[in-house]
Amino acid sequence: MSVGRFREEVIAGLSLQQKALPSKYFYDARGSALFQAICRLPEYYPTRAELSLTRAHLAGITRFARRGCTLIEYGSGESLKSRLLIRSLRPSAYGPVDISADALRGACARLAREFPWLRLAPVTGDFSRPLEIPGIEGPGRRVVYFPGSTIGNLTPEEALAFLRMTRGQVGPNGAMLVGVDLKKDAKVLHAAYNDARGLTAAFNLNLLARINRELGGNFDLRRFRHYAFYNAALGRIEMHLVSLARQQVKVGRHRFGFEPGESIHTENSCKYSVAEFRALAARAGFRGERVWTDRPGRFALHGLVAA
Repeated sequence: MSVGRFREEVIAGLSLQQKALPSKYFYDARGSALFQAICRLPEYYPTRAELSLTRAHLAGITRFARRGCTLIEYGSGESLKSRLLIRSLRPSAYGPVDISADALRGACARLAREFPWLRLAPVTGDFSRPLEIPGIEGPGRRVVYFPGSTIGNLTPEEALAFLRMTRGQVGPNGAMLVGVDLKKDAKVLHAAYNDARGLTAAFNLNLLARINRELGGNFDLRRFRHYAFYNAALGRIEMHLVSLARQQVKVGRHRFGFEPGESIHTENSCKYSVAEFRALAARAGFRGERVWTDRPGRFALHGLVAA
């Protein structure tokens, strides 16, 4: 990801009436490390729920994706869940895509040690845009793996466009495995995004630290606080950074004013019912062929086939 694009998107977002920053920029080296720590928190259920359902239904997931497939993973991070699939699927090639070069290098080094037979085709890039993945060609079915409920970071309209783009990536008869966080009690959601140790707050505030370091910003992190809440009307968690005072902030030569209580919207995490997500996927040209959930019904993995 170029510094120029980062700067353009930050300036554009901070110029909006409701200031906003793209959540994809959370994931520098520190942000990736913080997110890995968040995934291990007792309050943060999605990673455990998805791991448990993947382990419980691995045989069925393998039959759906087919052994020897070409596997592409968007937002691979540590590739924890991917290891289960790789071991079972024995893909002809694996193309992890991640915006964080540091996270991708670390994950590929571990995978190369664990699976010396695996052909790796890593790409550092923004998977929300069309990507070429050199070296990923293979004889098997092309399958995009998108775990972790990251699709919930997109609005339904953005998710529809993203699914249509992915439909083009997998091609005819291709498939997609996508993790989706299910709708549930608001108290469970609140706890997951407002953890007692404050790691999610640190993760959110690290975005401002990154702007300071890479774009010449002067955000005072002590004058902003993390705020996350469940917006029931839109079916999503919203994360914000709230200004604690009237202040001026610069990013390079650009200046932005904040009033007390004014926020920067940094992330959405949309929650879907199984029926809602299947309907969305159908509009994008996918047929919902399989769905697996964890035992408590907190999380779903959808098996979609290009229609």
